[in-house]
Amino acid sequence: MNEMYNMGLDLHSWSAVAVLGMIFLNLFILISAKDLAKYKRANSLYWMPLEITVLGSLLFTGIVMMAAKHLDFSLENIAMILLGIVLIVLEAKRLKALKYLSTKKEHAFNAYKPFARTILQVEFVLVFLMSLWMWLV
Repeated sequence: MNEMYNMGLDLHSWSAVAVLGMIFLNLFILISAKDLAKYKRANSLYWMPLEITVLGSLLFTGIVMMAAKHLDFSLENIAMILLGIVLIVLEAKRLKALKYLSTKKEHAFNAYKPFARTILQVEFVLVFLMSLWMWLV
C-alpha cells in the first residue's frame, strides 16, 4: 500500500511540474504572438485543451491521494483545493476575455496581452509556491 501511495505522490508531483510547464508555455506563446486570429485559433485548438487536461490530471491525482488518506482534510489539502478552484476561475476569466476579443479592432490584442500575462503570472506563482510547499513539507 505504501508503494502505491508513493507512486501517487510522484504522479501528483509530476502533474504539478506539468502544470507549471503549461503555464510557462502559454505565457511564452502569448508574449511572442503577433496575430490575434492565429493566437485565438491555436489557443482553442491546442493549448487550452492541453492545459485543461494537465490541470485535470493534477486535480485527479490530488483527489485520489486524498481518498487514499481517508479524506483527511489537513491544511495542505484545503489549500490545494482552494488553489484548484482559483486556477479554474482565473483560466475561465482569461479564456472568456479572449473569446469575446474582436479581431476587427486594431489594438484589441495589445490591450488583452497585459491582462492575460498578469493572470498567467499569478497562476505560475501560486502553483510554484504550492508546489514548493508540497515538496518541502
